[in-house]
Parts: sequence; C-alpha cells; structure tokens
Amino acid sequence: MNRGVSNEEPADALALRALAWTLSNPDRAGRLLSLTGLDPDDLRARLTDSAVLAACLQFLEAHEPDLVACAQSLDVRPEALVRARHQLESL
Repeated sequence: MNRGVSNEEPADALALRALAWTLSNPDRAGRLLSLTGLDPDDLRARLTDSAVLAACLQFLEAHEPDLVACAQSLDVRPEALVRARHQLESL
C-alpha cells in the first residue's frame, strides 16, 4: 500500500474506505458513476488504480456536504481526504 497521509492510514486505504462510503448510498453512487464516466465493472476492475481512487476522492471534494459527511463517518478530518487525493495523484 502507499504510505502517505503522515502517520495516518495509507492514502489508498483511506480512499477505498471513502469509496465504500460513497457507494453505500444508491443516489450518491449513481452520481459518482455518472460524473466519473466509470461503470460498475470498470470500477471493480480498477479498485487499486490510484487515478480511480483519486477521482473518487475528487468527487467528494466537489460536493462539500458529502466530503464532510464522509470524513465524519470515517472518523477523519476532511483535510485527510484531500491530502490522500493529492498523494494518489502524484503516484
């Protein structure tokens, strides 16, 4: 895994948890797929792709209420999700 968010969990692990949170709501999941252009099969096949994980975090950043709700649910600060996206984009 990709260490990254300082002493916090690796960026890819945090992104996967955020993705699971995003997909837990059918409306939000539909928006993610629509806005990223991914389909469910693509998403499953590319779960370890840093670009896909970064895009999923960017999706949350684009709608601050979702970013904040996700961060609260995952017990992290919203900034940790943003840092994780930056780290994934730099891979």
